[in-house]
Amino acid sequence: QLIEGMKLAERHIRGEIDLPLRYVEVPDSVNVKAIRQRSGLSQTEFARRYGISPRSLQEWEQGRRQPEGAVRAYLLVIDRNPQAVDSALHQSH
Repeated sequence: QLIEGMKLAERHIRGEIDLPLRYVEVPDSVNVKAIRQRSGLSQTEFARRYGISPRSLQEWEQGRRQPEGAVRAYLLVIDRNPQAVDSALHQSH
């Protein structure tokens, strides 16, 4: 399956085929504090583990600001599949 997928990607890059697109609806807001609390981490630990500014995290949790769209999507992935995020961020090269 991986080899077939790579062959399709190569053909797509060369412009030989079009691949189906998937669109994602990112919610306008997320409950950052609830996501962090479900993780069982303190603000400092959560920020450090996921590369987020501690100040931004505090402002999001206190409702003074909302994270941008890509960050909201990132937070949803952290909430729904933290193992995938950990694996991606801590993978040795």
